[in-house]
Amino acid sequence: MIKFSKGHYFGIAILLILIGMMQLYYYWSNNQSTSNDVDLSKEDKKWLLQQNGIDSLKEVTQENAAKIYPFNPNFISDYKGYKLGMTVEQIDKLHNLRKQNKYVNSKYEFQKLTGVSNDWMKKYAIYFKFPEWVTNKSANKFQSNFENKFQKYEKKETKIVVQDINTANQVELEKVYMIGEKLALKIIAEREKFGGFADMEQISFIWGISLEAIADLNKRFQIKSTGNLKKIKINELPIKELQQFPYFNYYIAKNIVTYRSMNGEIKNIEDLTNVKQFPVEKLKIIAVYLEF
Repeated sequence: MIKFSKGHYFGIAILLILIGMMQLYYYWSNNQSTSNDVDLSKEDKKWLLQQNGIDSLKEVTQENAAKIYPFNPNFISDYKGYKLGMTVEQIDKLHNLRKQNKYVNSKYEFQKLTGVSNDWMKKYAIYFKFPEWVTNKSANKFQSNFENKFQKYEKKETKIVVQDINTANQVELEKVYMIGEKLALKIIAEREKFGGFADMEQISFIWGISLEAIADLNKRFQIKSTGNLKKIKINELPIKELQQFPYFNYYIAKNIVTYRSMNGEIKNIEDLTNVKQFPVEKLKIIAVYLEF
């Protein structure tokens, strides 16, 4: 049995007194806090009502911010493009066209110019709103005048001698409707990359050339000679040299080399469809420049 001295009893008594005082203080403190809370809610009742109103307005504002209203895609700003999920490159293409005082007049032209995905078009193209003269050509004098001028231009050029696009010079290219000095030089520079065009469709891949210009180009030029095409040895070249081909990049070149190492030589264009990220939409054109 444990025995306590007088000092022990005295210490226990002091401890019990302290515990009791702490409980009384805790009880008093809680009551005081509750009383203050009640008073505060009465004093600030009006303020709380106003705050609730502000919160409600914020919710409405956020809800409205998510809504998209019809807009002309020609005038997408940097901020709006960012909010719509466009890349900087896609927005710049649109702005560069506007600097030339040109416009896209259809969903197709917008996607062709910017390169946005089909999913993007499904999500946002439904909000595109073009001017009336675009959607209803017969109702606008400006559009009809433009068409009349173009028709007159076509009539004047009834006698057209079709030339070889692979031997055309700058002066000859500038005779094409809507082709100026810069675009003519651009076409020639692109042709030099390949040693010559294998298909007239390649010109449509050059950025900045309008559909009207391409239509007139096809009337004036065609592929007549392909003897100087720069061929690439698809089964021999390393990544560094393959990626220099205009329609390839580093990743496509790497995937070609990887395919070769795993499957052996590439025998025909069908094998290329199995290469990851290969631009199959240009397969027939690319094949002309390949040596298997």
